[in-house]
Amino acid sequence: MAVVVRSFSILGVDGYPVDIETDVISGMPSITIVGMGDTAVREARERLQAAVVNAKYDFPSRKVVINLAPSDIKKSGSNFDLAMAVGLLVKSGQLIVAENIDIKDYAFIGELSLTSQLRPCSGVLPMAIAARNAGVKNLVVPVQNLREASHVKDINVMGLSTLREVSELLRGRPMQERMPDAAEGGACGVVCQDDFSEVRGQDSLIKYIQIAAAGGHNMLMIGTPGCGKSMIAKRIPTILPAMTEEEALEVTKIYSVAGELKERGSLIEKRPFRSPHHNASTNSLIGGGNDAKPGEISLAHNGVLFLDEIAEFNKNTLNSLRQPMEDRAVTVSRVRHTHRYPCSFMLVAAMNPCPCGYHGTERCKCTDYEILKYRQKLSGPILDRLDIQKYVSPVNFMDLSGYPGGKSSRELKEQVEFARIVQEKRYFGIEGVNCNAQMNSSLIKEHCSLDSESMRIMEKAYERYKFSARSYYKFLRVARTFADFDGSAVIRRQDVINALMSRDLEKEECGMVVVQH
Repeated sequence: MAVVVRSFSILGVDGYPVDIETDVISGMPSITIVGMGDTAVREARERLQAAVVNAKYDFPSRKVVINLAPSDIKKSGSNFDLAMAVGLLVKSGQLIVAENIDIKDYAFIGELSLTSQLRPCSGVLPMAIAARNAGVKNLVVPVQNLREASHVKDINVMGLSTLREVSELLRGRPMQERMPDAAEGGACGVVCQDDFSEVRGQDSLIKYIQIAAAGGHNMLMIGTPGCGKSMIAKRIPTILPAMTEEEALEVTKIYSVAGELKERGSLIEKRPFRSPHHNASTNSLIGGGNDAKPGEISLAHNGVLFLDEIAEFNKNTLNSLRQPMEDRAVTVSRVRHTHRYPCSFMLVAAMNPCPCGYHGTERCKCTDYEILKYRQKLSGPILDRLDIQKYVSPVNFMDLSGYPGGKSSRELKEQVEFARIVQEKRYFGIEGVNCNAQMNSSLIKEHCSLDSESMRIMEKAYERYKFSARSYYKFLRVARTFADFDGSAVIRRQDVINALMSRDLEKEECGMVVVQH
C-alpha cells in the first residue's frame, strides 16, 4: 500500500494541498515521478537518491513510483523534495514513525541538497496559510524559512536543517526547538526612506500629493526636467498610512511567491514602492510569462507604482493597465489554469510636457504636431483613470537656495492619517473598500451628495469640457477626499472647485488656460 505524505504548492498567490503518494514495486531499479511536474520536479529523482544515500540510508533497489496528487494540476518548484524523501523512507521501512505521532498531522516543505541538507524555497508563506486552513497541525520547513512561516498563527511550525533531523523528529525523539531569528529578514529595500522636508518650492503641488495619498487616488505630474517630479514621487510612501496586519500578510505573500523576499523571513511592514523602467514588457508589468509570476502591479499591491517618463512606455503596455486599475486585480489566463493576482495600487506617473521637455519656455523648439503626437502616447482611457493631473512648475532660485525646508513627511503623514481614519470609519464592514478611490457608484451616491450650488458648478464644467462619466465620478471621489481632509461631513463648494482644478492636462487639451493657485 502506498504511503501518503502531505505537502503544498502554489497556484497564483495562494497555496493548495498536494498529496505525495510513494510506492515501491517490483521492477528494474528506477524512480518515476508523475503528476504533471515541471523540470524542477522531475530532476528531484537525482536529488532524492543522493540525499537519501548521504543521510546514511539505503536507497531501494526496486522501482520507486511517486505521484503528486491531484495529478491534473501542473506543479512547479523543488519544495516537494522533503515530502518525497519522507514517504520513501517510510515505505522502505527505514523510518518507523512513533506510535504517538500521526503522519497525517504533518506537512513537509523544502528542497533537498545532494548532502541531505534542507534548502529554503519560495512561496512558503502562502503554503503555510494553506496548511493551516487544511487542518495541518505541524508544518516542517527548512530553518531558513522558519521566520517566514511563523507569521501564520494557529499552526506549529518547525524549522529543521537536514533529512536526518526530520526522520529523528518522526521517530519521536526530542528536537532542539529553534526560534525565528529576529535579526533575519527585512523588507528587501522596497521603500525609500527620503523625507518631504527636502522638497522646496512645491507647496501647492504637495497639497495635491497629500490628497492623492489620503484618498488613494492615481496621479500624474507634468513638468520640465529637473523640477522635482521623481524626487516627490519617491517620497510618497513616507506619508502613506502604515499597513494593517492583513495588508502586510497580503504583500509578503506576493513577494514570497515572486521570490522577492531576498532575506527570507521578515514580514513586509512598509508599503511597497515599485518603479519599473519604461522599456518594461507587458508581462513584466502585468504578470505572466512561462510561470505566470506576479508582475510589477501586483508587487506594488497596497503601495505605489511609479511610472517615470510614462509617455516613453509602450502604448500597448500602458493600455494593459486599464482593467487592473479598475478591478484592482489582474487575471493571467493559461491553457489549463487561471491565476488571479491582487493589484490594489496607487499609480503615480510623471512625464515631460513635450518631447524636448521645455514646452512653454524659450528653449522649446517642438512643433504643435510633435507635442500632440507625444501626448497621444497617453490614450484617453488611461488619462481618464488618472484622478489628479497637475503641472509641476520649475523651482524658484530663492526657494532652492534658501535654507528652510518644507513640512516633514511626519507632519504630512499625520494629516493623511486623519483623513484615512475618517474613511475607515465610513467604510467599516464594506469588503474591498478602504479609501475614497475605491468607492463604487452606490457608495458615491450615498456619500458624495452635492448641494444645489456645487451641482451647478459641476454641471457647467461637465458640459463645457465634455468630461466622461468616469471623470465625473472621479471628481466626486476627489472632492470627498478634500472634505475628509478638513474633517467636513459634507462636500462643500470649495471641495468641488479644488477637485475640478485637479485635472490640468485634460483641461488644457480642452482649451482651458490653467491658472496656478
